[in-house]
Amino acid sequence: MPEWQEIAQRQEERAHGAQGPVLRGNAAYGAALAHLMLGDGEAAADWFDRAVEAYRQSWADAAPDAWGRPIAAMKARLIAGRDASAEARWALEAGAPESESPIGRYAAALAFLVLGEDEQARLHADEVRNRDDFPQAVGDALAMIAAGTDAIGYVEAIETVLESFEDRGEYLEDVAVADTVLALQALAEQRGLRAPLASTLLPPTLE
Repeated sequence: MPEWQEIAQRQEERAHGAQGPVLRGNAAYGAALAHLMLGDGEAAADWFDRAVEAYRQSWADAAPDAWGRPIAAMKARLIAGRDASAEARWALEAGAPESESPIGRYAAALAFLVLGEDEQARLHADEVRNRDDFPQAVGDALAMIAAGTDAIGYVEAIETVLESFEDRGEYLEDVAVADTVLALQALAEQRGLRAPLASTLLPPTLE
């Protein structure tokens, strides 16, 4: 079992010593996840705030298709149980809906879900779920959330997303947490679709 207190301390030290806002944001995001696994929601929210701030700071110098920043920012807000609408508008205003890349369309789908524009979200979810260069289960989960009516379809999709995390050997900052699952679960819960999940990659209180 991971020593989450040690991981949290490691990530905090990385964040304080990081060279540049992207590295600082990633380290802070990892610290937030570690605190979440420790059951400390307040500390997790604080470190998620720091991550979002760092990702925002890095955007001015980012490439036009650096969609990982607004995506991570939206996920941070969602996992922390906070309003992600500002981050959603950031993604949309930056051109995610017009992006030709699957990660850009993913950002658009997330953003529209955050803003409650489910019909628009479904369009972008359908775009990515049918591509060979994007995880189909994530696209399926997005589409099920946007539809808001297929509870069984959502459960099947989110379980597959979780399995993909359990099967991988690498995680952001080496912090083994299924953060995408947590963000999608937050969006699903808003629509009455939250699935009961159990995994060592999920906080015990959120399984």
